[in-house]
Amino acid sequence: MTDGIDRLVEVMDRLRSPGGCAWDAEQTHESLAPYALEEAHELVEAIESGSRAHLREELGDVLLQVVFHARVAQEHPDEPFGLDDVADACADKLIARHPHVFGDEDAGTMDEHLRRWDRIKAETSGRASVMDGIPASLGALARAQKVLGRAERAGLADDAAGAAGAAGDEGVGDALLALVRRARAEGLDAETELRAATRRVERAARAAEQAGRDDTEGSSG
Repeated sequence: MTDGIDRLVEVMDRLRSPGGCAWDAEQTHESLAPYALEEAHELVEAIESGSRAHLREELGDVLLQVVFHARVAQEHPDEPFGLDDVADACADKLIARHPHVFGDEDAGTMDEHLRRWDRIKAETSGRASVMDGIPASLGALARAQKVLGRAERAGLADDAAGAAGAAGDEGVGDALLALVRRARAEGLDAETELRAATRRVERAARAAEQAGRDDTEGSSG
C-alpha cells in the first residue's frame, strides 16, 4: 500500500532538488498556503459531485499538498521534520483521542464520544477555551456551525443563544444563526445545504441564459 506514497515522495524530492523544477524549488509554506485552501475546496466539490474519478484526482491533489509541505519542512535549518514525522504524530493523536478503541474506556453514545474528543483535545493541546482552535479563516456559515457545536457540547448553548440576541432586535446575523441551529437539530450540515441550494439557483440561471440565447438565435435565423 505504501508503493504509491513512496513514489510520490520520490517525485517530489526530484522536483525540489537541484536539476528539478525551478518553481517547486522556490516554494515555501507561506506561498503554498493558498493552494492548500483551494485544493480543500475542490475536494469538497468532488465529493458533492458524486464522481469517483474526480474524487480520486482531488484526493491526490490534497495529498500532494501534504507531501509538498513535508518536503519543504525537511529543509528547515533548526526544526526539520518529514512525512513520516507528520504521519506518526497524526497516528499518535488518533490513538490518544480514541481511548474507547485503543484503551479501556467504554464507547458510550455519539454525543459522549464527541464530548470526550473535545475534552482530550483541550487537555493535549493546552487550550484554555472550547472555542480555541476554530480557524478564523473558515467561512462565516461553517464557523458559526463549529462554534454552536462546541458550545452545545460544552453545555454553553443557552449562554450562546442569549448572546446572539443581546443586541436587541434580531438582525440578519441572528436569523442566520437560528437557521444553523435548526440545521444542527435536524442533523444537517448547514454549509452543505446552502451549497446545494446555491447550485440549484446557478443551474436555473444558466438554463435561463441558454434559453435566452436559443430564443435570440431562433428569431434571427
